[in-house]
Amino acid sequence: MQVILLEKISNVGSLGDLVDVKPGFARNYLLPLGKAQMATKQNLEDFEQRRAEYEAEQIALLNTAKQRAAGLEGSAVTVLARAGNEGKLFGSVGAEEIASAFVANGTPVEKRELRLPEGPLRNTGEHEVTVHIHPEVDVIVKVNVEGEDG
Repeated sequence: MQVILLEKISNVGSLGDLVDVKPGFARNYLLPLGKAQMATKQNLEDFEQRRAEYEAEQIALLNTAKQRAAGLEGSAVTVLARAGNEGKLFGSVGAEEIASAFVANGTPVEKRELRLPEGPLRNTGEHEVTVHIHPEVDVIVKVNVEGEDG
């Protein structure tokens, strides 16, 4: 299914690209969220007329993301979790707990923005976590997992 992208999508394409995607991805994600529109002749003409407007929106979003990244740069949070004597957690610390810790510190971070490539954190200590704010903006923050007696 061919669509016109209305914003940059990681691993798919940039603003204005005419891309082939799977029908389910287009129907369930791109089209309902307004990230793309069907590649019809009329839509292509409309897009070309409004290209400058879409580009201005994307620049504004990128600038906002860079400002958020500057605020997050070098930040760290501490998460308490039940742990054994050897530093191994009883369970794990996932994106939801990390996002809640950032919100409690007054820094709004959403669960969906956190990237844990090795899965949830299962040991105490300091871990580096990536916050994916925008397709072009990532920030590395520190998460200190401390064991608590349970």
